[in-house]
Formats: sequence, structure tokens, C-alpha cells
Amino acid sequence: MKDTDFVNKVEKSGIVTVDLMDFAPKQEVMFFDIKNHLYMEMIIKEVEFRKSIESVDWDSFRNKLVAIGCSIDAIIPTWVYMLIADKLHGIAHFADYSSENELKLQIWKRNIINADFSHLIDQKVVVRASSTHDPSLYMLVTDKLKPIVKTLMYGEAGMPKVIYKRNKS
Repeated sequence: MKDTDFVNKVEKSGIVTVDLMDFAPKQEVMFFDIKNHLYMEMIIKEVEFRKSIESVDWDSFRNKLVAIGCSIDAIIPTWVYMLIADKLHGIAHFADYSSENELKLQIWKRNIINADFSHLIDQKVVVRASSTHDPSLYMLVTDKLKPIVKTLMYGEAGMPKVIYKRNKS
């Protein structure tokens, strides 16, 4: 071996990296604020509310993730959420009563749950570290990967922290 030949130990280790960003929602997240449709930004008056939401450009929510809520402290009857859901049906990619961040996390988790990890069976896997990801994502991916992988690690392929290693049977 020449002095100039380098061995990529990470590549040679056979470690496969899983990046949680690959499962992040791709759709834009929008917030539908009921406050803008309240009478005097205070209460629901049914006739005024129905007129107000008829003027909404619902097509602007097409293929988006829509978080629905009210940014002020107001009593919102349940039928209001049903009416908004009806207007978004077939337009939004997904809509739910939540904040934008909660909705994004919910879809992110759904993407992990629905992911096909069969290519990782009996592999040494490292889940890439990121301090910006919600810890619940790491808990969920651990639950999904532990039954199928040989070794589960956290961090980077060059210096991973071993979380789980299957006993040799």
C-alpha cells in the first residue's frame, strides 16, 4: 500500500445512515386563523361567519398542510371546525386542528410510520444526529428500526453512539 492510499473506514464499516430529514413533510404548512372570521374578532355569529368563509380563496390551500386554530382566546363551537374541514376537503393535502409546528411534526411522524425500512434488515444503521429535530422522532424511528436492524446507532457514521446491538444467536 502506498503512502498516498487512503482507506475510508466509514465506507468499509458497512454502516447505513438514516437521515430523519428524508421524512420531513414536503408540503408547505399554512395556518387558517379563525380569528379573521369572527364577529368583531370576538365571537361566532353564524350568518356572518358563513358569509366570511365563503369569501376565502380556498384554492390558496391546494395541496398544502393546513393547521386550523384561533389566535385569540374565543369560544369556537365544534361545527365551525367541521365547516372549515368541509371547505378544505379535496383541496388541502391534509388539515387538522393544531399549530403549524404540531401539524408538521404529526405528518413527519406519519411519514416515518409509513416508511419502508426493509432495505435495512440486518444492517448496521446510524440515525443522523440533529439537535433541531424533536426527540419524539428519534423515539419513533428507534421503535421502527430496532426489530429489524443488527445494530442501531445515533450520531454520524464516523463516530456513532451505539444504542442497540442484537445478540448473536
